[in-house]
Amino acid sequence: MEYRHLGKTGLKVSEISLGSWLTYGGYVEEKNAEASIDKAYDLGINFFDTANVYMRGEAEKIVGKALRKYPRSSYVLATKVFGKMGDGPNDQGLSRKHIMEQCDASLQRLGLDYVDVYYCHRYHPDTPLEETLRALDDLIRQGKVLYIGVSEWTAEQMTEAVHLADQKLLDRIVVNQPNYSMLHRYIENEVIPVSEKHGIGQIVFSPLAQGVLTGKYKKGEAIPEDSRAAQKNLDLSRVLTEQNLERVEALKGIAANENLSLAQLSIAWILRQDNVSSALIGASKPEQIEENAKASGVTLSKETIAKVEDILHQ
Repeated sequence: MEYRHLGKTGLKVSEISLGSWLTYGGYVEEKNAEASIDKAYDLGINFFDTANVYMRGEAEKIVGKALRKYPRSSYVLATKVFGKMGDGPNDQGLSRKHIMEQCDASLQRLGLDYVDVYYCHRYHPDTPLEETLRALDDLIRQGKVLYIGVSEWTAEQMTEAVHLADQKLLDRIVVNQPNYSMLHRYIENEVIPVSEKHGIGQIVFSPLAQGVLTGKYKKGEAIPEDSRAAQKNLDLSRVLTEQNLERVEALKGIAANENLSLAQLSIAWILRQDNVSSALIGASKPEQIEENAKASGVTLSKETIAKVEDILHQ
């Protein structure tokens, strides 16, 4: 496993990180979830991601319990705040009240004294940005959070946050967690350039486009019953298109020529970006982690990247 700096910080994270969205505390049994976390740790993955809103706190409990057997200094843990955690008017968003209360609640569920990275899960236009940044800065001063970040913020929103933090002498955001894959590339135009300018690293989620870039879905064939696309609460219609399935078939040939699986090629392609600190994978079983982790350290030639680009622009 190779490691990269989280943005311009001194913190090093594994090129592959393990998430818990749609998995732990959900349709994956706790025993299998813990086995997956153990496998990831054994493979050198040191960055684990969860959120308070994942299964209303159940994912945090499982991740915290699984990691508790390891030295706290040996792993980096991230969680998030923003999503709805109750029915009250202050049970969501990025107000000072919600942030402070949810950080304490997350730490209690995780069974930890601090989290390494605390994300604003989305942007909240109803809360003054300074209120949010001051609350996060206070959590850092209290030692409950070491680094702060955002998820799916626009380049403009991140720029405003950096400038305001500098103006008010508050801790800056150092990481962004966007959706990024071969089939979803919006961050390349503005988010990555702005992030490079301000020292913000990317921890990208859905690097395999919700499983489409594993090759499990095939044009003209029924959706596998045990796949994510078969879940009633998950709509993959935007990514699971005929055009994308044709691209996937073409990409398989490139992967084979590189002696890589399609998933490994897809993750290695993401890691070609220096601004990407880590690719966040999900896994329902340890074997998936073992395969995806092999993408770390893979360097794709300019010729191979050019061939991939040709397919993606068809």
